[in-house]
This record gives sequence, C-alpha cells and structure tokens, in this order.
Amino acid sequence: METAQKDALIFSYSNIFFSYYFNNERICRNMIKDHMLVFVYSGELLLEEEKTILKIPKGECVFLRKDNRINMTKQPKGKEQFSGIFMVFNRNFLREFYQTIDKNKIPKDVEKPKQSVIKLPKSSAITSLFQSMTPYFDSEEKPMEELMKLKLLEGVYSLLQIDNRFYPCLFDFTATWKIDILDFLENNYMYDLTVEEIAHFTGRSLATFKRDFKKISNLSPQKWLIEKRLKTAYDMLKNDHKKVSDVYLEVGFKNFSHFSTAFKRRYGFSPSK
Repeated sequence: METAQKDALIFSYSNIFFSYYFNNERICRNMIKDHMLVFVYSGELLLEEEKTILKIPKGECVFLRKDNRINMTKQPKGKEQFSGIFMVFNRNFLREFYQTIDKNKIPKDVEKPKQSVIKLPKSSAITSLFQSMTPYFDSEEKPMEELMKLKLLEGVYSLLQIDNRFYPCLFDFTATWKIDILDFLENNYMYDLTVEEIAHFTGRSLATFKRDFKKISNLSPQKWLIEKRLKTAYDMLKNDHKKVSDVYLEVGFKNFSHFSTAFKRRYGFSPSK
C-alpha cells in the first residue's frame, strides 16, 4: 500500500513501513502499541521519552518497546531528508513465531530490558537485514507479501542474536496490569488515540474499559477528551498567552476549524478573543 501526504510518502507492506519525509522536520507523538524496530536510511531520528533524548543517525537502528509513549522527530541531516524503515511486531505475529521455536533453547532466568528505547549495536544481522530492503526506496517494484513476512522473521532472529533479554521482552504474552484511567487520560489526552487503544493501554478489554469509565464520568470517553482539550486550551490562552495556532495542536486538535467551532460552542466566544 502506498500513501502520499503533503510532506511524506509511505509504503506499507505486511507491517513494514518505508517512509520518506520531504519537509525539514516532522514531529510525531506516538503511543507505541507494538514492539518496533526502526532503521534510519537517511537524515536522523530524535526520540524523546520523559525529557531524555536519544539521537539515531543514518545507518543505525533502534528498538522501541511496546506500550510506551515516544515523541519522534524525523529531521534532515545536511542535505539529506529523513527516510526510514519501520518494522512492527504485533502480538499475533509474535505468538505464531513463539510456537515455532524450540522452547529448550530459550535462556532461563533472563530479565527483560527496562528501557523503552534501546539503541542497537552494529551487527551483521541487522545490517544485512535492512540493506536487503533499502532498494525498495529507489524502485517502483512492489515486494511480495511473503518476502516481507520473511523479513519480519529475520528481524526477530536478529534481535534474539544481539541480546538474550529480547526473549522475555518479545514473548511476554501476559495481560497488562490495569492502570488508573484518569491518570492515563490526564497524561495522554493530547494524543490521537481511539477508545480501543485507550482500553488497551490501561490494561482492559473495550467492554471493561467502558464499564469502568462510567464509574468516573457521566461523559463518554470522546466527550471527556474534547472537554479536557478545550479546558487546557482555555488556560493556555488566558494564563500563558500562547498563540491560538500553537495551542490547538498542542492540546490534540488536528483541525483548526474544528477546534475554533468547539471552543466557541463551549465558551461562547472564539479562541482568538
């Protein structure tokens, strides 16, 4: 699948994404739902988590652990715009993979890494994996789905070869502990999350999440998020004297017209006033 945007071109094949960015900087606020392997083909990638910033230059690779929030800045380096390969390992794929491996060869008493962002060392396995895929950046030829699935398998094997700690990290299928819904929403209201994703990140099924949410608010989750964004925007405009053009994006609205209409409906006047 090919997706063209104003400043980006993204090719997606079987949970592998080839991404070009044509502008000077692209910031994404991401909730990492599934484990991800990212290779920087050109430009550089900045990853920020809780005010810690890690820089990934051209030719290097990083592992992002699932169920974490990461701010990504995809930016040029010199005359080269950013482009990269994003390899996603979802739960079903890893379950199927786990069924095929010899359980006797799995290392015992190995703790999974605590970091959410792991910069990988140079290795022949990782280098050969991504070098075999980079020609697709310069070709209109569409790779076979079966080939891309083999690349996903190769990606998992490469991680396991680099560090035994990836065994308990990748193959942990235990249920997520429930976390406080309001705490999660207060910290993540500005992100573009569906109700299903919020349920997932708080360790609940969709039905359980909806039931638990009714205990804490008379609003629906969607209306709660809009109310929270509008109130935060109001406070920023009144007390921090920020620009309207900055505030609506910062609180999580994608469209200025939608923000302005919702703000006026809520407060009786436009945000510019």
